[in-house]
Amino acid sequence: MLDLWYKNAVIYCLDVETFMDSNGDGVGDFQGLTDRLDHIEAMGCTAVWLLPFYPSPNRDNGYDVTDFYGIDPRVGSFGNFVAFTHAARDRGLRVIVDLVANHTSIDHPWFQEARLDEESPYRDWYVWSKEKPENIHEGTVFPGVQDTTWTYDEVAGAWYMHRFYKHQADLNIANPAVKAEIEKVMGFWLQLGVSGFRIDAVPFLIEYRGLPKDRQPKDDPHGYLTELRDFLAWRKAEAVMLAEANILMEQVEEYFGAEGDRMHLIFNFMLNQHLYLALTRGDAEPIRRVMARTPAIPPKSQWASFLRNHDELDLGRLSDEERAECFAAFGPEPHMQAYERGIRRRLAPMLGGNARRLKLAYSLMFALPGTPVFWYGEEIGMGDDLSLPERNSVRTPMQWSDETNGGFSTAPPDTLVRPVVSEGAFGYRRVNVAAQRDLPGSLMEDLQRLVRVRRACPEVGWGTCTVLPSDETSVLALRYDWEGDSLIILHNLSNRETETTLPVDDLHRLRPLFGSREDRDMRDARGPIALDGYGYQWLRARGERR
Repeated sequence: MLDLWYKNAVIYCLDVETFMDSNGDGVGDFQGLTDRLDHIEAMGCTAVWLLPFYPSPNRDNGYDVTDFYGIDPRVGSFGNFVAFTHAARDRGLRVIVDLVANHTSIDHPWFQEARLDEESPYRDWYVWSKEKPENIHEGTVFPGVQDTTWTYDEVAGAWYMHRFYKHQADLNIANPAVKAEIEKVMGFWLQLGVSGFRIDAVPFLIEYRGLPKDRQPKDDPHGYLTELRDFLAWRKAEAVMLAEANILMEQVEEYFGAEGDRMHLIFNFMLNQHLYLALTRGDAEPIRRVMARTPAIPPKSQWASFLRNHDELDLGRLSDEERAECFAAFGPEPHMQAYERGIRRRLAPMLGGNARRLKLAYSLMFALPGTPVFWYGEEIGMGDDLSLPERNSVRTPMQWSDETNGGFSTAPPDTLVRPVVSEGAFGYRRVNVAAQRDLPGSLMEDLQRLVRVRRACPEVGWGTCTVLPSDETSVLALRYDWEGDSLIILHNLSNRETETTLPVDDLHRLRPLFGSREDRDMRDARGPIALDGYGYQWLRARGERR
């Protein structure tokens, strides 16, 4: 029997180096993370996703890897890693690690050998051109920061391709030896106890861009995703692949597979971007529009829903006018924006610290079809540091208490891996875990409750979702049906009170899953349901699940 644990999971994403420092050197580490697993468990999460922790020059937050089989000594040893995975398993937490298979650092031994010797077997592990390629300025991922996708290497006497920064050379996925090595990397970490991989930049991983036409394989490059899935299934049947793939709805089948035999989960970037447009307008129409266009996916497949992550908020799939609306609402100053398409702020500052609106946004994330994923610090409404370059603004140390450095480290503040947010409304003296723990009405307490309710509602992960028509355009009304149970979830995206009537003739009584004991009395499903400004309701037909 298949273990589809990810269908009803809640995933917590963190960067080891900014989570908790156990030895006072200013850098978070695996021992510190292990010591704080109780917090993640208390949040009700079921899996932890770790950003890269491999040896790296750290020019790109660890995504420029120099050893896929190692651990950055700043964050610990293999002993520390295994102790962490053991402690996570004891708490019922699965571990997902980042797999950066599209590129390596130019400092990686593979690239260094490739550039030194044209006859080296590693030469063909990368994509080279003796002549200067045409249109080297097209296809940059980081406009305004990255100028080209090809760089000339004096030692190699050739140009190498890099979809990302020039210090990250693209691997040649058309080379069978590269594919075999990626499988070895996956097998290595599976053997150490991980339950899956968040695969970085999947659309770029599977492209043959830069290779001469006579060297490009004739098969569909998406077929490689099936190969990865098959390997994973043989090595560890329960393991999953979570894809970073900002794809169009027309491409969904290519990445999930017609039979659900490719990616297990895919981040729903399209829905995420339209969710922000809906929040901007106080109107649920953009969400309804995207959900109407979203194709059905195979039963074994799953979307991953999210609000913010470690990158910029990418709004590139919106029209120019829609993106301008979101910029005006959430990132009006040029220094708040990135790469001509995104916003480099955390959610709480974007929403002006409005607690009701924050809780609405998180309820939306948990209510949308798929598996919710949230970024460390979001549970307490952490802020950002826009003085840091590019995406580092949202990668500041976790704020645990009002002690020095937010309780993250005992090191001198000027030696920290990054500064802790210390000033303003989101400084660590005001916003921290200790201040919100067991505090009625705090964001953290409400998120804990949301996680509990979401995990008690497997209809969202397993069931069929229907967008119900509403007589109020600000209201998003979702219905889930699974194994004879039904769930109704309502969100009012506007700041004014409203009410809506549901077209649910087959349902008669609904019980709210939030609120006081009196608020949870059964109510008539056919009567109007009132919603406060930025209010939400989770309602179960016939009360508790049978």
